[in-house]
Amino acid sequence: MKIQPQHTGERIKLGELIEDYDIAMLTFIDANGTLISQPMGALEMDAHGAIWFFTDVTSEKTKHLDALNLAFSGESDGVYVSLSGYGELELSEARKRELWTPFVQPWFPDGPESPTLGLLKFVPYTAEYWDAPHSKVVRLFAMAASIAASRPIGLGDHERLNHL
Repeated sequence: MKIQPQHTGERIKLGELIEDYDIAMLTFIDANGTLISQPMGALEMDAHGAIWFFTDVTSEKTKHLDALNLAFSGESDGVYVSLSGYGELELSEARKRELWTPFVQPWFPDGPESPTLGLLKFVPYTAEYWDAPHSKVVRLFAMAASIAASRPIGLGDHERLNHL
């Protein structure tokens, strides 16, 4: 994912945490009140901290953008990020061309001009992250030590970012 330069410490940290992730799980609440999650290909974190995705404008999620959760998960490096926010649907032809990637061609065969192609702009207001030691071996030893001591030992950082 492309990260535009950020201008606050919390957004800089968020950008550092998620820059290596291309896929996030987006969760929304459907008309029945059920939580629905689906994978989304992250395109960009813009200069204001919003995260952009291509979407089909006829999909159910585009009708439920008031309360969203976005989760990035990195089992291999021990980084997990959960963001709360809301979404906006963007239909700008110029912005679609700017962010276009051939990786979405199978879903939108007419390219940026595909009739159902839109952009989902995820606007975060809080984030929570867990950043464990990056080596699986170190994480296993930390887990074993934590079990033996009956308290967390060396399991990494856990912080909340509230001013996104």
